[in-house]
Amino acid sequence: MRLVLLSLLVIFLFGMTYQTRNHPQIRHNTLLDRIQHPFDTRLRYRIAEVDSRFGVTENELKQISQQATDIWKAGTGKDYFVYDPDARLTIHLIYDQRQDESVQRRQQLGQIQNNQQVWVNKNQQLQQFKDELDRTNTLLDAKKAQLNIQINQHNQYIAIINQSGGIPASQREQLMQQQNQLQQHILVLQQEINLYNQKIQQLNLEVDELNQLNQRIDSSVKSFNQCFQPRLFDKGSFNGKQINIYEFESIEDLRLTLAHEFGHALGLKHNQDPQALMYPLMKEQNMLNFRLSAADLALLQAR
Repeated sequence: MRLVLLSLLVIFLFGMTYQTRNHPQIRHNTLLDRIQHPFDTRLRYRIAEVDSRFGVTENELKQISQQATDIWKAGTGKDYFVYDPDARLTIHLIYDQRQDESVQRRQQLGQIQNNQQVWVNKNQQLQQFKDELDRTNTLLDAKKAQLNIQINQHNQYIAIINQSGGIPASQREQLMQQQNQLQQHILVLQQEINLYNQKIQQLNLEVDELNQLNQRIDSSVKSFNQCFQPRLFDKGSFNGKQINIYEFESIEDLRLTLAHEFGHALGLKHNQDPQALMYPLMKEQNMLNFRLSAADLALLQAR
């Protein structure tokens, strides 16, 4: 009887060793779970802690974590993970200075980008305004030239008449009308020139405001760069028992960060492909439509 039990124990231990060697992720499952599910090699996990300051509920995090595991399933055609409320491996969203700094960084960056867009829109409007004033100036120059020709012609005609003995009574009224028309044209042109000059002053004021806005943006950018200097810090970590997430900028970022830590749970290390899931930084990856890269699959095959 003892021999039979010993043989069964040896077979069991051999099977456990073989299973762990070929499916290293299951070593994070409990022994009881492995006994109860001897042929299930999926890694079991659950949601344990969600700090409300992240603005994500436990149910939402559960859905996001399942989407993260689907990245591995879609890329390999295999199920490596399963959600289990009794699992040993737990996921924690831990709010600390990293997420607080990330929120401040996004808020300030968003304000800078808004101001930059305001500057771009205002600059376009001012350029259109300047183009309109340039066209007005060209038109005014043409009107002044035409009016000067008319005035010169009128004065030459008056000079000729004066040399001939004066203005005949029959032409006096007509000449007076011509003179009144010229004066009216001069008055209208002067009004247009005054309006043009007012618009030039308005343009100069708005250019000054635009320059001041540009200076404020430059100051904000310098302050932003001083406060948020680029540096590496862990967005998440995996310690064999827990996946801890400390910072994310969006739901897509959170999904990829979780998928990255799930990769560590599979026994994978980092790779050098900046577009890969297992690259140390979440930066160049396609957040919206991510697919495992060849570098990710190579790590999985080599583990």
